[in-house]
Amino acid sequence: MNLLRTEFRKILPYRTFWIILAIFVLLMVLILYTSSSIEVNGKSLGDETYQFPELWMRLTYVAHFFNLLLGILVIVLVTDEFSYRTLRQQVIDGLSKAEAVLSKSYVVLGLATFSTLFLLALGLYFGLIYSKDTSGSAIFSQIDYLPYYFVQAVAYMTLAILFAFFIRKSGLAIIAFIVYTKLVEPIIHYNLPDHIDKYFPMKALDSLTPMPGQDLWGQVAGTIEQLSPGIATIPAILYIGLFLLLSYLVLRFRDL
Repeated sequence: MNLLRTEFRKILPYRTFWIILAIFVLLMVLILYTSSSIEVNGKSLGDETYQFPELWMRLTYVAHFFNLLLGILVIVLVTDEFSYRTLRQQVIDGLSKAEAVLSKSYVVLGLATFSTLFLLALGLYFGLIYSKDTSGSAIFSQIDYLPYYFVQAVAYMTLAILFAFFIRKSGLAIIAFIVYTKLVEPIIHYNLPDHIDKYFPMKALDSLTPMPGQDLWGQVAGTIEQLSPGIATIPAILYIGLFLLLSYLVLRFRDL
């Protein structure tokens, strides 16, 4: 509780935190609202897309692109502590380096919980408006994509923590984070067979929120071997632990 209170004292008055979080919320609402009003062949896209229970897969697939934004937010929060020496002062005052990493993981869990509950609210709102079947079985039969998204969001943000602790400069850490997730790993995937690269961090994490209609796309572009969301949860949780462990080791063996 002391760690949580300390983190909240630092975050709540921080304008950048609220700006980035507001961008996340506004972009998600804008995308869903805009797409729902588009008409294709005289039919509203909302009537076709926002149907329970498939809505949850579509919603989490769209949301997973914004995990990058949540990761950037975490990088800004962590690197600012190095810039303003607040983390160094906390360690001098008695905070252990393990507690420093733990406190950041609490922030990550809080952000992932917020984003998951936000998706739940969005899904219920658009689903109840557009879905033809609003029975309990239709609403909740595929809602397990939300917990999968939660794990994915936590993993992305713990990776961001690792980059922040290792590089310590917000601009460079953000660039490195984006380059690794969107360039380095895809290049590695391209040069490895699917049965191997499906266990790599980004591909395993992306498997938690698969693209809707992936089977149909595979018939056109070729089948890509991928873990099922349930199976992908196991390596995702292991990667979360690995990222936090590496963050602790980086913090432990480097001067503040």
